[in-house]
Amino acid sequence: MNLRTLILTENACFKAGKAMVPKGIMLHSTGANNPNLKRYVGPDDGLLGENQYGNHWNQDKPDGINVCVHGFIGKLADGSIATYQTLPWNMRAWHAGGSANDTHIGVEICEDGLTNPVYFSAVYKEAVELCIYLCGLHGLTEESIICHSEGYKLGIASNHADVMHWFPMHGKSMDTFRADVKAGLSPKLDNTPSDWSKEAISWAIEKGILRGDNGDLMLRQPLTREQFCVILHRYNKLKGAVKL
Repeated sequence: MNLRTLILTENACFKAGKAMVPKGIMLHSTGANNPNLKRYVGPDDGLLGENQYGNHWNQDKPDGINVCVHGFIGKLADGSIATYQTLPWNMRAWHAGGSANDTHIGVEICEDGLTNPVYFSAVYKEAVELCIYLCGLHGLTEESIICHSEGYKLGIASNHADVMHWFPMHGKSMDTFRADVKAGLSPKLDNTPSDWSKEAISWAIEKGILRGDNGDLMLRQPLTREQFCVILHRYNKLKGAVKL
């Protein structure tokens, strides 16, 4: 994930400054063939590039309407993909057109022409990684993530099709998206020893000296003094009192 920050301080939503407790994440897509972040995020920070029309969302009412989201995903000036946080995550945004504004973090993915698999794959991956990060930050799960069209069906958002007019064109859905986030939230077990340590690790496991935590041996994690004392105590019980 390439996460950067440019808060839209001139937007009326930011000026309203209403706090919220995030209970979910809502994915949107912009509905316009313009994958460039500079269309929505500004002014140029040296990475975005200049928006020659000055119609980014860092103004009181972008395009004359009350609208603002917590973040955008799209292209930088050099063509690479990034995420820009544009509001504090715990600030109420104007993105859903319904009560989801009070509960959900809103993230817009900048659309291109919808048919480019390379661009889609890149922004999809960025969105998954962002949601993994946000879930960890706010104690959410993959089940807390919906898109705008799902929000409409739940009665908490206005009638928009995003992102389900786009994802299926590339073999994806919100179900696959949630599954990918879940996979990223699942703990990665660190249980495969290097060749030079296999014999010692196998011995320590067999003797009950090395047990790990919830199935994770954490073989490459730093050892705290507490953990060292526990391991030493187990060895001491195995061999009897050790006189130093």
